[in-house]
Amino acid sequence: MSSTDQVQRARLSYVVLAATVFAILVIGLGAYTRLVHAGLGCPDWPLCYGHLWAPEQSSDIDTANLNFPDSPVNLEKTWPEMTHRYLATSLGLFCIVILLWCLRLKRRDPAIPIKHPAALLGFIILQGFFGMWTVTLKLWPQVVTLHLAGGFTTFCLLLLLYLRLRNKENSVAMPNASKLLAGLALVICTGQVLLGGWLTSNYAAMACPQLPLCDISAITAADVTQGFNVLQQIGPNYLGGQLDGGARVAIHAMHRFGAIAVMICLLMLLVNLAKLNYHAITMVIATLLTAQVLLGVANVYFNLPLFNAVAHNITGALLLGSLVWANYQMRAD
Repeated sequence: MSSTDQVQRARLSYVVLAATVFAILVIGLGAYTRLVHAGLGCPDWPLCYGHLWAPEQSSDIDTANLNFPDSPVNLEKTWPEMTHRYLATSLGLFCIVILLWCLRLKRRDPAIPIKHPAALLGFIILQGFFGMWTVTLKLWPQVVTLHLAGGFTTFCLLLLLYLRLRNKENSVAMPNASKLLAGLALVICTGQVLLGGWLTSNYAAMACPQLPLCDISAITAADVTQGFNVLQQIGPNYLGGQLDGGARVAIHAMHRFGAIAVMICLLMLLVNLAKLNYHAITMVIATLLTAQVLLGVANVYFNLPLFNAVAHNITGALLLGSLVWANYQMRAD
């Protein structure tokens, strides 16, 4: 590969890195939108009360209120919703540029991936549909959870593409047991992300105010069944949630149990990574895990402060990304 090709590949990797950072911004704003109950700040899609941004003139607001009597205009909630939509669209444009750039470089550098950025763009389009269904199905928990998980997946796919373009391969063969442990950690952390999405989409973040353990003595098997019923009917509107207290406690308790499983698995992985001299990855994962646990405890102790809750979402994405990094490094031999 010529020096010119190396420069072009490096520039492309910087664009992918910028898109990866931008994806974190989209995740953070999505969490903010959800936490301030602005997910239905615009009850239609892709416009907002029929406007590119939001109705601002009094006459337009009156017309919007007539057309959407169940969702009167609240400008404090329209701006985070529409900002999130436009930022997510911008991320899609990022992915189009990345794919076109990869196609152009592929002619001279056969190692440039094409399927990866193509799949990434396809996934971004699917995310757009989930964003639409989030609104049109009025915050149906199944869709909201998958939309949140899709945001994390987009971030991880971009991060993985960046790592591939940097092409820093490991020259030392890793033990299969270590690879298995890293893969298991990624799977368990992914499951915890899905549990977190299910918790927030059912408004169960404050269902259990006790620390450190959650009092589950009063919940029944019916509460567990109701709490994790993924076949619940659509609508009419899930803003604020529809589950009773016992079902929400069951969801919250399961998220805490998941956190314990993640901690145990990641502590085992950290010991293993340290033995293999992966010092940078070890420090990153250890720092993010510690921060995530503290943020989770603070969410309960301080009654879900907005900044803390958003940080909990962002740190969760970064922790998942760090496990993608660890798995890539251990398999790139």
